[in-house]
Amino acid sequence: MGIKAIPVDQRVIDIDSRRFASIEKALVELVTNSDDSYARCEAASVPVSGRILIHYERHRRGALVTVSDEAEGMDFAQACAILSYGGAHSPLARGQGGGRGFFGRGLKQAIFGLGSGWIETIRAGRLSRIELFRGEQGEYLYDDGGQDRDASARDHARLAIGEHGTRVAIVIDGAQVSISQFGALAHALANNIYLRDILLRRQVELVHLQDGVEVERSGPLRFEEPPAIVLLGPELEGRFQHERQTHSFTLTLKRALDADLSSRGDERSNGLLVLAGTAVLDCQLFDYENQVGTEYLFGTVRCAALGEMLGQGVAVISDERAGLNLKAPFVAAFARAVSRMIAPCVLAEQEKLSHIERATTSGRTAHMIEHLLQRMNRAAIHDFGIVPAAPTMAQPRVHAPDEAQAPLRFTTPFYYRRPDHAFHVRLLVDPPQFDADSVLELAVTASAGLNIEPARGHIALAELLKSPLVEWTVTGAAAGDRGEILARVGNYLAWCEIVIAEQASSHSHHSRPHVSHRRAARDHGEALFAGYDFRYLGKDADRAVYSPEERLILINTAAPTVQLYVDGRGSFRDSARLLLAELFMDVISDELAQRRLARTGQVVDVEAFHAAKRDIIRRYGSDIHLSFTGG
Repeated sequence: MGIKAIPVDQRVIDIDSRRFASIEKALVELVTNSDDSYARCEAASVPVSGRILIHYERHRRGALVTVSDEAEGMDFAQACAILSYGGAHSPLARGQGGGRGFFGRGLKQAIFGLGSGWIETIRAGRLSRIELFRGEQGEYLYDDGGQDRDASARDHARLAIGEHGTRVAIVIDGAQVSISQFGALAHALANNIYLRDILLRRQVELVHLQDGVEVERSGPLRFEEPPAIVLLGPELEGRFQHERQTHSFTLTLKRALDADLSSRGDERSNGLLVLAGTAVLDCQLFDYENQVGTEYLFGTVRCAALGEMLGQGVAVISDERAGLNLKAPFVAAFARAVSRMIAPCVLAEQEKLSHIERATTSGRTAHMIEHLLQRMNRAAIHDFGIVPAAPTMAQPRVHAPDEAQAPLRFTTPFYYRRPDHAFHVRLLVDPPQFDADSVLELAVTASAGLNIEPARGHIALAELLKSPLVEWTVTGAAAGDRGEILARVGNYLAWCEIVIAEQASSHSHHSRPHVSHRRAARDHGEALFAGYDFRYLGKDADRAVYSPEERLILINTAAPTVQLYVDGRGSFRDSARLLLAELFMDVISDELAQRRLARTGQVVDVEAFHAAKRDIIRRYGSDIHLSFTGG
């Protein structure tokens, strides 16, 4: 067997793979790779089908996803070479390729970010298979089998590949990966900004499998553009200068008629999609990003020079591949030119909105506040990990650092293995975290061909003090065999699923160690900001404060500047929108900064607090103001 370590610092893989810990991001990378391969065939005048087929087999605790194409395929040496790292391995970095690109690292991170997997590729009648998995010590490994072999007719049929092509399979067993529903996954892929251009020129389909049998098919995925009118273009020519050279681009700007556009994330529909050839680099509105008047604007801007400069080593895109690097002089010149072209349209939209705002009622303002608080509650939980403890519940006992993980857990919740290949299932138990007389209850269900040994029922936790590990040896007789093991101690529950499949890996995959910090006991209301209220707090109090007991933002009706805009019923006049934005931004940033510093264990001094508060305002200030000015 040709088992080797991935030829790069293991810490680099660990850090990089975390950004691919979602099925959608991994599939974007794999589809992009297939599109690049087709593009190289087309450049060499080789006829292609353009077909990219995604199979998705969803289980309750894991999934199997495969991406197949009928493009170039790879010989054995090339298949092994793609496991190397660095910009030299990315066509986009050389100014040659398309799609999103990830500097030659995306394939491996897509697999390791979700679990384990393998690559099967056919070229010139030869089949190469490479398995990627993690070893007992957490190292990133691959097995190339030592060599390729002749591709049989059965191989071509099994992989649904004609003369040549590639299929990548990923077993999704990461505990932190969300297993998407089929419909949600199809929607996410169809709307992903990095796939929209690819979906126009390739036939990308998503197939839903259950136990290897097709039950549903998406049909060709396409982004459904909202009904709109064209404001600029289509493909209106523009130019900009950099270092005495003139570069051109084309712009299409539209305004959606009725549909609400999304302005965040990979499914963003608001903004200009920035393309360099077939490479999607960003989606934004440059000088008018997050500004009033842009809520219904979208389109594309195409600039081949961006790709050319990237190939020459210019830092056109950010280090984290998060979009254009506006600090680069070339990109800044491009951004200024695009902003000048769209400026008249944005200003016209702002003028329309100003008339609408003067007629807005206080009910509309209340809706804006509710939307803002929901947004900032999500930021507190997901961006900062802040979950307020319920004030009425007792505080949990203090746990030592080595007790940070769940006291009852399987090493992986999803085992996807080959027939007639024995493997181990391991349950980790931390007896000190339970009462001394607690009992571990085990329930095993399995199909007739699945052998799980030894048979276990109840185990007193006192028996596990010296060796807190319960282990089974499992063997499946045939593909389709399956089983479950349920473990319970009091209110704690752990569960794993076992699936036997013909083409599964022969290696045990060890998930990336995950340290989860124990959260304080809490009630069902995770909202840090549950609402707001107008109250008389006294003339010496601040204009607005946060009440941690009630989780409310309290607006002080005694403050002179507040009194100017509050009527006897406690309603703000329409002209007070900017004051509202200022009050909420100050209170929210103040509370988040304090909790952020406390959570990270930093010394809470005045300088650190103000630095944290400034960072939060820079990050969310435009969102808060937009909530009260654009609605």
